Amino acid sequence: MAPNVSDFFWQRLSEWGVKRVFGYPGDGINGLVGALARTGDQFDFIQARHEELAAFMATAHAKYTGELGVCLATSGPGAIHLLNGLYDAKLDHQPVLAIIGQQALTALGGSYQQEVDLVSLFKDVAGEYVHMASTPAQVRHLVDRAVRIAMAERTVTCIILPNDLQEMDAVETPPRAHGTIHSGVGYSAPVVRPAEADLRRAADVLNAGSKVAILVGAGALNATDEVIEVADILGAGVAKALLGKAALPDDLPFVTGSIGLLGTRPSYEMMVNCDTLLMIGSGFPYSEFLPKEGQARGVQIDIDPKMLSIRYPMEVNLVGDSAGTLRELIPLLRRKQDRSWRDGIEAGVADWWKVLEARAMNDATPLNPQRVFWELSPKLPDDVVIACDTGSGTNWYARDIKIRRGMKATLCGGLATMGPGMPYALAAKFAHPDRPVLAIVGDGAMQMNGMNALITLSKYWKRWSDPRFIVLVLNNRDLNQVTWEMRAQAGNPKFEASQELPDVPYARYAELLGFKGLFVDKPEDLGKVWDEALATRGPVVVEAYTDPNVPPLPPHITLKNAAAMMATLAKGDPEVWDMLKDTAKDLVQSYLPHGGGDEKR
Repeated sequence: MAPNVSDFFWQRLSEWGVKRVFGYPGDGINGLVGALARTGDQFDFIQARHEELAAFMATAHAKYTGELGVCLATSGPGAIHLLNGLYDAKLDHQPVLAIIGQQALTALGGSYQQEVDLVSLFKDVAGEYVHMASTPAQVRHLVDRAVRIAMAERTVTCIILPNDLQEMDAVETPPRAHGTIHSGVGYSAPVVRPAEADLRRAADVLNAGSKVAILVGAGALNATDEVIEVADILGAGVAKALLGKAALPDDLPFVTGSIGLLGTRPSYEMMVNCDTLLMIGSGFPYSEFLPKEGQARGVQIDIDPKMLSIRYPMEVNLVGDSAGTLRELIPLLRRKQDRSWRDGIEAGVADWWKVLEARAMNDATPLNPQRVFWELSPKLPDDVVIACDTGSGTNWYARDIKIRRGMKATLCGGLATMGPGMPYALAAKFAHPDRPVLAIVGDGAMQMNGMNALITLSKYWKRWSDPRFIVLVLNNRDLNQVTWEMRAQAGNPKFEASQELPDVPYARYAELLGFKGLFVDKPEDLGKVWDEALATRGPVVVEAYTDPNVPPLPPHITLKNAAAMMATLAKGDPEVWDMLKDTAKDLVQSYLPHGGGDEKR
């Protein structure tokens, strides 16, 4: 049988090195799906339970591997479902290709069933490249350009294939004629380095500073050794944006941890008191947690010039790969002899870990979520891959999980949507089938789509060489992050109609799918539950029945936050006494670790 457009499409994508596709079938892509079946084992097609999950999985594949993520969806509603996951990729600068179907060319413009103007719909999320094929001769260069642009620009691209075109005869080589395009396969990322003069200007700024603070993001994930060396020479502390949590191990004494509302006190104090800021591979958005404008001289390194000097007015902006740029910068730096700034940072970090332990050991009703993470952290395997969802659990992930060298960890950063934790974990396992995976998911995200993703897990887990797959569900019966944002930012009490969640037995649901389910609501049981979960050779869901009134305290309480909380109390929060009690305990531990609150050890 002569190849049709769909056969040629997959062959061309294979030539680009693509081996895995996440998606869901539908009649708008019947031709593509049929041809995909004919490729045999050339592609690994992963059937998600929902197109949104497929897009999240493609994004996570890119994050965990550095490769192109690919997702496939049918026309109309299937394509629309992809958007949330694709915006995750766009905002976190990940290369993802969306392949979507469309109604027949002969029907377009006729208000046909499921006819949606997909080019316009995807023009924002895939603005660098979104095109619909209208003739078979286009398909070759649409594939070539979509893949190359996604990789080169680290962004989302989109190819739209009408269903009748999918079945047309392929045109592998367009005629050599006016008005045709003759494209080719292949892309290698360039080596991007700043000019020597700019490196010297940056070194002058960094050498002149006596209190240097470093902030790293996802762009520093492959520059661990270089960041450590620079920090040592400059006597600097290093804070980490959430996407850069795995860039440096947390057992280094000068690593201050996360930054921002979910951040640590050492990170906040370092930024408040520094006189020089070096920002490496980060688009951290919250300028109020960076130095005040004019307080510090700034140097920034980023591969994308569009991301330079938009969070803080930098004196020197260096366009380049983080690791390579730092290697060229290091010989120009002078070791600081006065280590008092660094010594102060290390003392603050050591004290902060004591604060976190003390907070974790505070009593709660029934279980302190901080303790769930505190006891898990030292038990995690060195090669674990972590996927964290968005919610109050992100606070404890950011602060209480100590990342060690060799671990991988990520989440949805720029979009910060609920729901990617489980699809991220699945994609991590497909990418690294020989490594244990941990998904951290709140009950809101679990009900939103995590339970559906467990069904996908049940379909595929037996194919992995290391079947360890641990899902932590924080069951606090509350959309907790928003509840606390309402209290601390808007001055509104908890609105039970919008915030309360059904109490779902997640561990029992896991057992229905053939997994192990573990339920824990007593602090003294946490250790043995984690030991059992981590020793299980297969998927296990750990349902931790936690207290929703344990506060995710910011590193610094502003007058605005205090006023909002006072307004909340005046208006009458339905859980006011539990909220006050748990908040008071953690505030005491912030200043007198182990000196206040009821503790169990």
